[in-house]
Formats: sequence, C-alpha cells, structure tokens
Amino acid sequence: MSTPRGFRDRADDSLFTLLGEVPELVRNLITAEFDAAKAWAKRVGKDAGMGGVWFIIALFFLFWLIPALGAFTIIGLASWMPAWVASLIVVGLGLVFLVVFALLGVGRVRRLSRGGNPAKSLAKDAVMVKEVADEF
Repeated sequence: MSTPRGFRDRADDSLFTLLGEVPELVRNLITAEFDAAKAWAKRVGKDAGMGGVWFIIALFFLFWLIPALGAFTIIGLASWMPAWVASLIVVGLGLVFLVVFALLGVGRVRRLSRGGNPAKSLAKDAVMVKEVADEF
C-alpha cells in the first residue's frame, strides 16, 4: 500500500526488514548531507569570489583617488604659500600617518604572537587526559 506522496507504509514490515534497510538509509542520508555541503560550499565560494572582485575594483579606484586627493591638497595650499612648501607639508603629513599606522599594525601583529597557540593547548589537554586515564 502506498501513501498519497508515494511513501511505502511500513507498519506491517518486520523488525529484521526494517533493520536491514538501516545501512541504505544511512548511506542515503550521508550522500544527501555531502551533496548539501558541496552545494553550500559552491554558493559561498561564488559569493566570496564576487565580493573579492568588488573589493579589488574598489581598491583600484582608491589607488587613483589618493594621488588625486594629494594633488588637490597641494594645489589648495599653494594658493596661500609657495608650491614647494605645500608639497613638503603634504609629504610630511603622509609620513606621519604612515608611521602611526605602521606602529598600530606592528602592535596588532605582536598581540597575535602573545596569544596561546590552540594546537599547543590541545596537545597539553591531550597529555593531561592521558595522565588521568593512566591513573585509572
């Protein structure tokens, strides 16, 4: 007998018949989970790739915007002072910003090395569990 959706009614099946179908059901479930994981990874990879492309395009425009902004600043300052002084001021400010942001980056990288390594802590935990297991 079949249900309206096409599923078989298993009420009359024996326990051994049901247990015999478990490996096939598990295999089908694992296959379906792998297929779903592959589809998810494909979708996420495509979205991440397109996001990366948009960021690269934005960085391209930023690359050309920074010199234009520097030229604009130099030209604006040159209306009040000689052009070489205006250029020197813009270069000096650029160097100050460069040093400040480089120091902030170095501080962040040093913070990474201070943190505990998860692999080392995992190995330490494994040794502790082994020692406790050996006691019993």
